Amino acid sequence: MAKTLPKTDVVVVGVGWAGSIIAAELGKEGLKVVGLERGRERGLKDYSMIHDELRYGIRYELMQDLSKETLTFRNNMKERALPMRQLGSFLLGEGLGGSGVHWNGHTFRFLPYDFEIRSKTVEKYGEEKIKGLQLQDWGITYDELEPYFDKYEKAAGIGGEENPFGGKRSNPYPNPPMKETPLTKRFKDAAKTLGMKPYHMPSANMSEAYENQYGAKMAACQYCAFCERFGCEYGAKADPTVAVIPFAKNTGNFELRAHSNVTEVIHDGSKATGVKYVDVQTKEEFIQPAEIVVLTSYVMNNTRLLLSSKLGRPYNPDTGKGVIGKNYCYQILPGTTGFFDDEQFNTFMGAGALGATVDDYNGDNFDHSDVDFIHGGSISINQSGARAIQHNPVPQDTPRWGKEFKKQSIKYFTRSMNIGTQGASMPTRTNYMDLDPAYKDAYGQPLLRLTYDFSDQDKNLYNYIGKITDQIMKEMGASFINDRSPLEHYDIVPYQTTHNTGGVIMGAEKETSAVNNYLQMWDAENVFVVGASAFAHNGGYNPTGTVGALAYRAAEGILKYSKDGGALV
Repeated sequence: MAKTLPKTDVVVVGVGWAGSIIAAELGKEGLKVVGLERGRERGLKDYSMIHDELRYGIRYELMQDLSKETLTFRNNMKERALPMRQLGSFLLGEGLGGSGVHWNGHTFRFLPYDFEIRSKTVEKYGEEKIKGLQLQDWGITYDELEPYFDKYEKAAGIGGEENPFGGKRSNPYPNPPMKETPLTKRFKDAAKTLGMKPYHMPSANMSEAYENQYGAKMAACQYCAFCERFGCEYGAKADPTVAVIPFAKNTGNFELRAHSNVTEVIHDGSKATGVKYVDVQTKEEFIQPAEIVVLTSYVMNNTRLLLSSKLGRPYNPDTGKGVIGKNYCYQILPGTTGFFDDEQFNTFMGAGALGATVDDYNGDNFDHSDVDFIHGGSISINQSGARAIQHNPVPQDTPRWGKEFKKQSIKYFTRSMNIGTQGASMPTRTNYMDLDPAYKDAYGQPLLRLTYDFSDQDKNLYNYIGKITDQIMKEMGASFINDRSPLEHYDIVPYQTTHNTGGVIMGAEKETSAVNNYLQMWDAENVFVVGASAFAHNGGYNPTGTVGALAYRAAEGILKYSKDGGALV
């Protein structure tokens, strides 16, 4: 029998970037907020002596325990989905701060094109160009979202230089860009020679000491190369546990409950009354009543919780109707590995978002009239730091083990580099999420089922942009480059990117979207669903900057709703 607790103004489910921003913004305005985090509490003290690649980089200390909760996967609806038994393609964070603790820090703004992608594409190229794609506009424009991008960049202390293809900015980045290195300079010089417009990657690794609007003080980056999959013991990487959560607690209106796994949104069909959760240490069940419920968990968890709670209209891939689980998207990742026989580079040094980028082939920044895909991707060189266990680039004809592999690994450890692309992912009718009918988690809840495979759009984008990355690498002077494997079927095991999106998408119309542009559910006015689950497609960048902007937009909407009620328009 679940114990019912005293009612609160707002309950937040998941305390990463989105959850911490909601807690801070509502708490400072006097609303009482309870934050439920299924993992443990943590902060700077927990990152001391964290430079252990085996523990954190290989054995995933900061990630979700798949023996308790995972998801099932299949490429198409004719296959039987099977549980993901090991972390591979994407890394699901767990614990206070979520994936905002172990991220690299790339912090781009989605392009103006992204928010109006359907209307802009059809206007320029005609309906035929989007045939087979389940595209829709987001119900908000870049200009409307720009002030919220600005707020997030100030909270996270983003350093960078202006993107020549980006939307207009109301303010410059709050920090200067990170260091120029021989690698970033060589990439920029090569790109310029090829007629492109490179710029330094926007970074949440502090280029200098910084204090944000919440009074959080962050130190300058040490370029130690332990960002992705690690917490930063210097407090030099923007992280919710450093940048936002202390302020939320200091408002006196935010109560954090760690080890609290939410299993249900309780509702009467039109409004939520609270949530049910399990204390994962004692196994006790609790009901937390609330005036407003805010889901700020990861993409998969937001979608799964709504589906298992029977809140919203489940997506049906046969008819294309329904909205919860719709438009799951990932990313397409063409790139080039180059080898340099006569030069060495300090690639073992770096920071998560130390790099340079070109956007000449992102969004609609180039003419798509004669290509068989839409959108594109950001092309970057990222000097994040090559660590000894995971970094073993070798020429493609090298054996995968043995004497020759060791010899080539040692030789090319400092004589190789990679140019990568974050390619946009467009939604199709058959890429979606629902509940698995057979498998359950440790608490008896159905697992989320992911049905996903690459489309012709994805393969054509991959082939086109891969040739561009080859050109840049050759211009950089590589002795030779590895061939790229063709893009065939998506595989959930090898690591690719943790940039999953969709499932609770936003839009201007109830029939085709789950939430409005304040991320308020059409089907339950006191439920807000915040995160990359709201993306109607995935763009050519990391999603975090856009998630942060949407979180500030949602916080404003929640405050309005708390005063006036009703649907926000």
